[in-house]
Amino acid sequence: MTDPDHLASTRHVYDKSAADYAEAVGTTVSPAFETPIDRGVLGAFVRQVEESGGGPVADVGCGVGRVTAYLADRNLDIRGVDLSPGMVEVARSAHPDLRFEVGSLTALPFDRESLSGAVLWYSIIHTALPDLPQVWHELRRVLASPGHLLVAFQAGGNDKEVQPNAHGTGSTLRHYRHMLEDVAASLGEAGFDVRARWWREAELAHETTPQAGIFARLAV
Repeated sequence: MTDPDHLASTRHVYDKSAADYAEAVGTTVSPAFETPIDRGVLGAFVRQVEESGGGPVADVGCGVGRVTAYLADRNLDIRGVDLSPGMVEVARSAHPDLRFEVGSLTALPFDRESLSGAVLWYSIIHTALPDLPQVWHELRRVLASPGHLLVAFQAGGNDKEVQPNAHGTGSTLRHYRHMLEDVAASLGEAGFDVRARWWREAELAHETTPQAGIFARLAV
């Protein structure tokens, strides 16, 4: 994901498809795209942050602000950040009462130790396993202890799918389906304490792979 060409290509795809994405998926969390398990996972993250005293949280890779709005409705002090200015523009229009900024997984627009938590809801699906440590390093910079982290992703055997003309934009988009144990090991090596892992089979109409995720926090 830190490859400049890959970064630019990914940004271009989402800039050009932001409006269509919002129309297809919506700008709020819904049963069509999040199961009760998924919504339960997000609720558990809210409770973790609350029980640690609250504080600002980031939805990293927020897209059109679906999860940002969902967590804000549950009283988290949350702001969204996304690589794509087009996505951020749609998010701001859909949720004018919330804060959205442009930034990448490895260059977040936040000060050191300024966040109580971060959610990466399917935000690493365009990042290869060897590049994940750079993402974790940036999260360690912006998180303050205990630094709650929730990461969700499409599960697989670290396989890659390449779309050479993604959404008719003329740009290439790469998708990675990560192994749960590999993401957990990567987080541990980067100084995070993995607290829980979750996994569910493909259930919704758009899903072709199992879904997985990890709860972690800064290691003491």
